[in-house]
Amino acid sequence: MTKTTPSLLAAVLSSAFLLGAFSLAEAGQASFVVDAQSGQVLEATNQDELNYPASLTKMMTLYLAFEALQEGRMTWDQKLTMSENAESKEPFKLAIGAGRKVTLREAVESIVVLSANDSAVAIAEQLGGSEEVFAKAMTDKAHQLGMKDTVFKNPSGLPDPEQVTTARDMATLGVSLMRDFPEEFKLFSMRGFQFRGMKLRGHNNLMYRYDGVDGIKTGYTDASGYNVVTSALKDGRRVVGVVMGEKTASIRDDKMAGLLDSYLPSSSAATASATAGGQPGATMTDTQPTK
Repeated sequence: MTKTTPSLLAAVLSSAFLLGAFSLAEAGQASFVVDAQSGQVLEATNQDELNYPASLTKMMTLYLAFEALQEGRMTWDQKLTMSENAESKEPFKLAIGAGRKVTLREAVESIVVLSANDSAVAIAEQLGGSEEVFAKAMTDKAHQLGMKDTVFKNPSGLPDPEQVTTARDMATLGVSLMRDFPEEFKLFSMRGFQFRGMKLRGHNNLMYRYDGVDGIKTGYTDASGYNVVTSALKDGRRVVGVVMGEKTASIRDDKMAGLLDSYLPSSSAATASATAGGQPGATMTDTQPTK
């Protein structure tokens, strides 16, 4: 009979505990809607269940970039070098090649419109020196903002079993972005941008199909399901909504549209639904990971 030493037993129990903790996060359906002005919670379903953020993570990457701009630690024209690490981040990226440079403005716009993973890493490496150091700053900032259940492990949202959040926390981040950086927040309404002669269009179909939507971010990985954080303004009322863990992009978008219908004036509902994918600029599908 094999004898188990106390240290080995402790290691086994520790591993089992960690695996159990990681398994708490899954692609579970959740939703949350808050009135951005009053803070009133309008909708809450599984709002505190752990889930994977996928590319909703990039909202915090941008928060820290905007903070650095505000504090004078970065400028819009500052050049960022794409490292080999940044260049390796598939599938969505500017793909200019390792060693080449982009401005901070180009990096931010590519994240907003294309969910560019390489740009997110370039910002992280500029501000933190490494993804790991920057991710700790992301988590620290999340907790300062009241996102008590969120842990970030990278700036892009690429899969990591320890990178978790909740629908409530993502709504908190959305509201914090518009509150703390009102001018920079306007960038989230971009439907496309020009990058070195190329006209590039985004893939947030709610921007095309729902009157009043002005951002914020979509996300998808196999582990997370289809996520979205949406800001919408109609007749003076602004709400921030979150939908997480849906099985398809269309189900996610339909669910968000229904939530907005419930809490915004009825005239805000656009008629374009089945034809949304054919709107100008909606050229990228939402079936690839880390969006």
